[in-house]
Amino acid sequence: MNPAQAIRLSKFLSLHLRHRPEALGLALQAGGWVGVEELLAACIRQGQPISRAQLDELVRGSDKQRFAYDETGTRIRAQQGHSVAVDLQLTPSEPPAELYHGTVAAAMPAIRREGLRKMNRHHVHLSPDPETARRVGSRRGKPVVLVVDAAGLYQSGAVFYESGNGVWLVDQVPPEFLREA
Repeated sequence: MNPAQAIRLSKFLSLHLRHRPEALGLALQAGGWVGVEELLAACIRQGQPISRAQLDELVRGSDKQRFAYDETGTRIRAQQGHSVAVDLQLTPSEPPAELYHGTVAAAMPAIRREGLRKMNRHHVHLSPDPETARRVGSRRGKPVVLVVDAAGLYQSGAVFYESGNGVWLVDQVPPEFLREA
């Protein structure tokens, strides 16, 4: 699969596994899982056929690891980023002292006032390193990398989760726990 195909299929799967499973006639199971065969059949019905080999390549070959198979390889889910109601069944974890968030300059006035909010998603997404945050922020323009005092936020009572691809999740990050890198 060429890079353009991979991006197109990844976006298609992200849309349906994170935001609109019903558009493919799917219902997410507990943990956000859906049967692989069910997904592949739904994609064919939608006129967007994906082979199991292509799906395997997306799951295993993506640098962002957006998707994961269960231990049996018969179910798939998006690791995080859902706007639909789903419990990913993640276990609370103590975060490292610092985490990072990539954004753009235009968002900074609101972030300085309100901090990081989950908006229409279940959580705020935080990166484990500044390079990843920079890549995330650069998707919409010149990136701004924020350093999150994760240890302080955790000590204040915030609950953190680490998704299967290393992205850290939290409900919100108040402005006093943020500084620009």
